[in-house]
Amino acid sequence: MYGLLNLGSLVLGLIAWTLPISLLTREKKYENRHWVTLSFISISACSISLCLQIFYIYHKVTVEDWGALMDTMYAVAFASAFLLIVTIILNVMTFYVTQDKKVKQ
Repeated sequence: MYGLLNLGSLVLGLIAWTLPISLLTREKKYENRHWVTLSFISISACSISLCLQIFYIYHKVTVEDWGALMDTMYAVAFASAFLLIVTIILNVMTFYVTQDKKVKQ
């Protein structure tokens, strides 16, 4: 059951990256009117993904699985920071691209 926390975290992390990438790769003929909503959903997916990781770590602490914690905490911390940084960068890029298109129109 608790393994689903990791799966959910992975899926939400991919959603957090997919939404801004889809906005950045759209053709110029489409308007990006909903970029604020999609960026909000992207950041929310990233936040929920990180929250699921915290719940998984809490579970490992409550069952006192110290070996698993010691073995995986570096990778979890690195992956969490990487997810957050890339999500922020993608959403900032989306902001600048959509603002640039509004100025040109």
